[in-house]
Amino acid sequence: MPSKALVALALVLAAGTAWAAPPDDVRALLEQGKAKESYGLGKQHPDLLGQPEFDFYFGIAAIEAGHAGEGVLALERYLLAFPDNASARLMVARGYFALGENARARDEFSAILATKPPADVQATIERYLDVIRTREARYATTAGAFIEAGIGHDTNINSGVSGANITLPVLGPVLLDPSGQKISSAFLSVAAGAHVTHPIAPGIALFGAVNGDRRFHDGGGKSQFEQGNVNAAGGVSFLTGPNLFRLGASYGELSVGNDRYRSMAGVSGEWQHQISEQQLIGLGAQWAQLDHADPNAPRDADFYGLSASYRVAFSHAWQPSLALGLNLGRQHSRRDRADLVPETWAVNTSFSFTPAAKWGAAVGYFYQQSDYRGPDVFLNTTRADRYHALTGNVAYYYSRSLSFRGELQVIRNRSNIELYAFPRELAAFKVRYEFN
Repeated sequence: MPSKALVALALVLAAGTAWAAPPDDVRALLEQGKAKESYGLGKQHPDLLGQPEFDFYFGIAAIEAGHAGEGVLALERYLLAFPDNASARLMVARGYFALGENARARDEFSAILATKPPADVQATIERYLDVIRTREARYATTAGAFIEAGIGHDTNINSGVSGANITLPVLGPVLLDPSGQKISSAFLSVAAGAHVTHPIAPGIALFGAVNGDRRFHDGGGKSQFEQGNVNAAGGVSFLTGPNLFRLGASYGELSVGNDRYRSMAGVSGEWQHQISEQQLIGLGAQWAQLDHADPNAPRDADFYGLSASYRVAFSHAWQPSLALGLNLGRQHSRRDRADLVPETWAVNTSFSFTPAAKWGAAVGYFYQQSDYRGPDVFLNTTRADRYHALTGNVAYYYSRSLSFRGELQVIRNRSNIELYAFPRELAAFKVRYEFN
């Protein structure tokens, strides 16, 4: 959590308060981000404990230095004298949060929100409340849902090639039918989902989720390229210290036009380890059975995958975070069609930040290499694809429930068989409402 930002907010809120004799050195160290030094200096003056101005700054320093108990006691003494001081309440709520006193922290944060503080204070408090809700999911049933609608434009809804004239192995120059060339379209998208977590023992919880989405094109015979997804997943999680383990099962269906294209049923396992408050690593494994509807049944396969991830948050006013991921996958054909199943490896990275209160932004890059396991039966060439995607989005959180988001994707798929090479750009604007 952005504790340094919260300290800055508390000090700014307190700036207009007239102190009888402020402990300037303790405050100066806090403003320099030297909480441990500030706490150490305060410990050298136990005779000042009980003086409101000293208790205020020493309380903040103690909480930030990892001595939340002392800090809360100091700030509670201060609040007996000045119960309406918002900056002190803000930091005592932070202290309760650090101590794991979720109910008391939530009450204090909620009381501050009720006073309509500045937008940046509201945004910071909302983040703490979100973490408290996540904590409470360990011992109380929690649930949520969302609905989403959007509009946008896609320059290549069918992943078609750029032009009619291409050259293929064995066949040489070929003139493609218009349906194989890229087709652009405006679109409307809708999505909805729900999730629930139910603890059954300390550190053990059952979870479940279901979601779906559908895209509608702007007519002109383009409905055959519309896609929809329906997915359901459930399982059990185990939390022990800094480690989280998840075992789950999932089922999903992809439709193209009005027909089912593929269904996928599988199981997965995941391990996450919290290195520190700012760093998280994870490993995962998955198996899934891919079943295709005719005439694509020759693509039926078993999928095996491994994944690794790393996320780090940085101490900065914009609360930046970096996420890295690596995925390895392999499909085994159940129809003796090695030419239709690939081995893949992929890397992805995303960088997100909060440039202002209620605003969020992220940029990312995804690369996947797909090497098919046998030569194409018609072209006598083993297909190899290189997929690149640049992404970006900007979101505005009007409230905890309602948000607006703009998205942009730039995609390039390179292939040694020209029929599978394509460019694609997508832009969308979406509105999302969450029920929590």
